[in-house]
Parts: sequence; structure tokens; C-alpha cells
Amino acid sequence: MDRARLEGIPFFGGLPARELDAIADVATEREFAAGESLTSEGDFGHCLFVIESGSAEVSTNEAVTRAIGPGAVVGEIAVLASGRRTASVVAATPVRTVAFFKRDVWNLEQAAPELERRFREALAEHVGSTSD
Repeated sequence: MDRARLEGIPFFGGLPARELDAIADVATEREFAAGESLTSEGDFGHCLFVIESGSAEVSTNEAVTRAIGPGAVVGEIAVLASGRRTASVVAATPVRTVAFFKRDVWNLEQAAPELERRFREALAEHVGSTSD
């Protein structure tokens, strides 16, 4: 993936060039059509996504809890903590994401510590909102 493209996504904004290069080496693009699931509640999760463009709806127990868009992170709870998806995410419009497999997230812990910190912040925010 192109480093300049990553810089244009809010979640990656301001990361050091060294980290962006490491991220670009492992990140993949994944696109979802409107109505397609990014994640399904209860499934095992092996990948997390950062939304580049489009919008999606997050639901738990089949009830929509919020809408998300560019810069949002989904799937990090399964990848970084529980192993299982805690919510379903469905594309409301066509969605383009930057995807990271679990093994790549682990490998980036050393090469991209600021990215790892941001992933952990997203995890803490979302774990807090699922326990309300």
C-alpha cells in the first residue's frame, strides 16, 4: 500500500514516516459493497479494519448502536483482546478499508509503536462502550 495514501486517512495522520513505511508494507486494501458485513458478532476475528472511505453501521444484539466513517477502527477487540467479534459492522455505503491481519498487528508493535498506541486507545474506547 502507498504511504501517501495512508497519510490521507485520519487515523494514520501525523504518524512518523518510519512507521508509515512499516504499515504500508503489511497493510492491505479491502472493499465492501453496501449491505456487506465487515464483521459479524460472535465470530472469531483475525483482522481489523481502518475505514478509509464510506460509512457503516455498528450493531450489537441486532440493534444498531452507532454509525461510523473514515478514520474509524473496527475489529480491534477481537484482534487485540478477546478473539471474538463483539459487534456486527455492516457497510451502509460502499466502504474501502485498510486491513491488518492479527500477525501483522503483532509485528507492528515494535516497528510502529505510535500506531500500536492508537489501536490500544481504540480498544479501550470500544471496550468501555460495550460494557455500558
